[in-house]
Amino acid sequence: MISARWLAKRKPYWDRLEVIIKKAGPRGAGALAHSELQELGLLYRQIAADLASVREDPLSQPWAGFLNQLLARAHNLIYMGRRARPGGIIGFYRVDFPRTFRKTWSYTALAFMLFLAGALAGFFTGLADPSFQRFFLGPEMSDTIDRREMWTHSVLTIKPLASSAIMTNNLSVSFTVFAVGIIGGLGTVYLLAMNGVLMGVIGAACWQAGMSLQLWSFVAPHGALELPAVFIAGGGGLLLARGLLFPGELPRREALIVYGGQGVRLALGIIPLLLVAGVLEGFFSPSYLPAAAKFTCSAAAGGLLLLYLTQSGRNPS
Repeated sequence: MISARWLAKRKPYWDRLEVIIKKAGPRGAGALAHSELQELGLLYRQIAADLASVREDPLSQPWAGFLNQLLARAHNLIYMGRRARPGGIIGFYRVDFPRTFRKTWSYTALAFMLFLAGALAGFFTGLADPSFQRFFLGPEMSDTIDRREMWTHSVLTIKPLASSAIMTNNLSVSFTVFAVGIIGGLGTVYLLAMNGVLMGVIGAACWQAGMSLQLWSFVAPHGALELPAVFIAGGGGLLLARGLLFPGELPRREALIVYGGQGVRLALGIIPLLLVAGVLEGFFSPSYLPAAAKFTCSAAAGGLLLLYLTQSGRNPS
């Protein structure tokens, strides 16, 4: 149990770190003297150890929340003050991105739930009302499904161009899902839900046309990477909204820096996922390979992604 004496001894160091962070202000590390920069690094390491001790005491969780926010602000200050170094990009994808994902996974989970809710609503509404399907899909796509034809095989004739266009579109959609979180999360919620509705309506139309296997065997290979990337981007947008609407003990501006910084790392982290998904969607997904091969590819891609997100960047035991 954390004692009052221990708290009284350690709190001046916490207050000192907060003073340094506030002094840095908008200018960042450039506003600090050399001695203060040294002190910043020392306090950051010491208080990280304090946080580990506080977390072990269930009665000290309010202090744990305070220290966690304080260290997040210090981390951003230290991180922004670093010079770019060789291998920094590799380090970001090997360590920073998966760690940020694990720290904020609940926001990605919420983004997935919003998409799933939209998909279920779209699926059951589409089954009940064919006119709703036609409204959402448009007459051309609806007529193609009515003829029991997949609309995806045309991709095969222009593979390189299609793959490039798909990558560009996926990046645009994902970054939009993230960026519109700045309007209180409403844009992110809307886009996630509406993309879910669209997926649900397509699923309903193909179900009624007896084309479910063709649809999901097309979606599975690239969707194992593309859909999680969209959910992660959505989680980043929700983090932006968290900083704007629920800053907690932080000033709103600093809360946006902390939570927005996490969101930016999530948005940047999904770029390789979307590039690989674009290649799969342009070359592999619309191919005439057996459905079993496509589902096997999907399982392999999804498994590797899960392993990467959950294990990469962990300290060796």
